Amino acid sequence: MSTTTPPANESAKESVPESAPATRRPAPSGLVTALREHLAAADVRTAPDDVEPYRSDATGLRAARPPAAVVVPRTVEQVQAVARVASAFDVPLVTRGAGTGLSGGATAPADGIVLSTEGLAALRIDPDDQVAVVGPGAITNHIDLAAREHGLMYAPDPASSATSTIGGNIATNAGGLRCVKYGVTREAVLALDVVLADGTLLRTGHRSIKGVTGYDLVGLMVGSEGTLGIVVGATLRLLPAPTVVRTLVASVRGLPDAGRAVGVVTGSGVRPSTVELLNRATLQNIDAHSGTDLADRHGGGLVLVRTDGPGADAEIVALAAALEAAGLHAELLDDAEGERYYELRRTGRGRRDDLWSVGEDVAVPRSALVPVLEAIEEIGRRFDVEVSAVAHAGDGNLHPGLSVPRLPSETEPPARLHEAADALVRAALAHGGTISGEHGVGSAKRQWLEAELGAGQLALQRAIKALLDPAGILAPDGFLAPDAVAPR
Repeated sequence: MSTTTPPANESAKESVPESAPATRRPAPSGLVTALREHLAAADVRTAPDDVEPYRSDATGLRAARPPAAVVVPRTVEQVQAVARVASAFDVPLVTRGAGTGLSGGATAPADGIVLSTEGLAALRIDPDDQVAVVGPGAITNHIDLAAREHGLMYAPDPASSATSTIGGNIATNAGGLRCVKYGVTREAVLALDVVLADGTLLRTGHRSIKGVTGYDLVGLMVGSEGTLGIVVGATLRLLPAPTVVRTLVASVRGLPDAGRAVGVVTGSGVRPSTVELLNRATLQNIDAHSGTDLADRHGGGLVLVRTDGPGADAEIVALAAALEAAGLHAELLDDAEGERYYELRRTGRGRRDDLWSVGEDVAVPRSALVPVLEAIEEIGRRFDVEVSAVAHAGDGNLHPGLSVPRLPSETEPPARLHEAADALVRAALAHGGTISGEHGVGSAKRQWLEAELGAGQLALQRAIKALLDPAGILAPDGFLAPDAVAPR
């Protein structure tokens, strides 16, 4: 498990000592020359200062040695050529977007190739079909902003949307603040263009809203974390943008009360667009970073709820009444204050360099939300760690943070922090949950993969990868790496 202080957009893991040397041989001579036969010289980067920014994602996880090259293709044909070169030289190839990932899925391979999608950022809106046709390097909220010009929206709304790329969102099946109503990335992807490991261009899915011909290869590719192919184009479903959005906040005494508030909202018959949970430690972090007074105003934490669309006014009033009837105080916010709370949830937190921290991403059935929140508090007491929590609580996706003071003499976090994180993940699994709700598995969480999937399903998933990537060059250190076995 890697460690960090949480960044402003979401909980994460931090830089750790470099991993053990890769088992593949060093990059063969001639690799860079072969790449430069297909790309402009400036788009094949090998100088240490040019390569360094691409070595890790937001986790800080790094291979023991840098990649041989970072390539920035500008066309699909160039991506195909890079894949063919990687196959011919038998070197690992990892696709990378903006590097906002929180699972180590885009860690640069030692002596291999990093393929950056920053040169593939095409973006076109078709308002008649209500779709966006984009390259993998398009920034997520740029897609939404372009859609809004036509009265439409791109519904998935990850906290990193101002900087994350759509290719990265597709790789991890990213979620976000509006997913309780509109679903995660998979529900918004109609079609994908994918380059396979041997350079073959595969076109999957449909531009039409409906289409059931053959296997759902789009669904297979979304969330595959770059292990099956390189996404080079996507057709995304757009929806009419709501003209009315209403917001309330419910103050709570602690995590169990917050879980109860979420249960009232999700069991009310109203379908809110946002149900977010922030505990007291998270409010204190926001206050310290953003100059607010949320902890004083809301005590043990808050639940942020939004409704949107033509019925938003009636729905928010109904939700406020349901919360009050359950003994929970609800405050209706005006538009400006609602936007302020929403943005504070997204970007209001900051780093704490005086702490060793682990940020998790688990999801549980809604019925298990209160028991798991209680388990998180008990884990904090048992291992003597501070617990912070933010959550897309309406769909059971929890981002608890575990922290301990960082002593000046320490170079590594104490063992109890890793033990607490393991206990937290296993608590989610014990309640029918999953080790990752939206950030992906990558290398940071693969130790728990078999505990969730079982040996049989893990073997089947590796067989699917072997069919599409027989040499195993795509993200070889990702979630399907041979050591993806839970510790005993």
